[in-house]
Order: sequence, then structure tokens, then C-alpha cells
Amino acid sequence: MKILFINGVNLNMTGRREKGVYGTQTLDEINADIAAALKGVDCEFYQSNCEGDICTKLHTADCDGIVLNAGAFTHYSYAIRDAIAAISVPVVEVHMSNVFAREQFRHTSVISEVCSGSVVGFGKNSYILAAQSFLLK
Repeated sequence: MKILFINGVNLNMTGRREKGVYGTQTLDEINADIAAALKGVDCEFYQSNCEGDICTKLHTADCDGIVLNAGAFTHYSYAIRDAIAAISVPVVEVHMSNVFAREQFRHTSVISEVCSGSVVGFGKNSYILAAQSFLLK
């Protein structure tokens, strides 16, 4: 089983920005914890602040499932939404914070309707829970 983890805009700053929301671990540290928790799973990690690069990564994904934290692109990127709709690989949307307990604009996701599920509010464990959904099938 191969799972691709895609992190979008500003997630490269995890561990340095809004520590009360996202924690103190860097994205590399979180990725290492995810890989350790998913022994036997081939985990690929990708991060970009560029919407088009994320679309291209979705289009060219060679994996069994994708765990996507699109960051702020979640709320307005119809390009990422359409890229998800164009592929046959299942995608689970994740957010480390509980977006529904935050600012109103974060309550809207334009990608949810084309994802197979969403996991929010469990910090780095959101990624692990999303990945486990692929292992249960």
C-alpha cells in the first residue's frame, strides 16, 4: 500500500507559526511520526505553496490513496477541487485544527464534496487517521 501525503500552502511553516493551533513540531517531524505510525505502508510526502504544483501532483499521483491538507486552498481552490475530481485515486481531506471552531471562512471547504472523507481537529493524528481509512478497505 502506498499513500501520498500532500500538504499545501503555509504548512511548510508548521512548528514556527501559530504554535497554539498547529503545535511546535515541524512538518518534517510530523511526517517522520506519520511514517513511524504506519509501519509497512509506503509513505510519500509532498508540500507546495503553489496551487498548480499541487494540481500536477494530484494528476500524476501513483499511489493507492492520497491524504490532502490543502491549507487555505481548501476554502477557495476550485482548481484543486477539479484536480481531485479528475483522478480515480481516493483523497481524504485533513486539517490539524478543528476548522469548525475557528474563523467563519474556515468552515467552508470547496474540496470536501470530491473527497472520500474528511478528518479534522486531531493534530498530526488527523493524517494517521485518514491513512488508516485506506487500510480498512
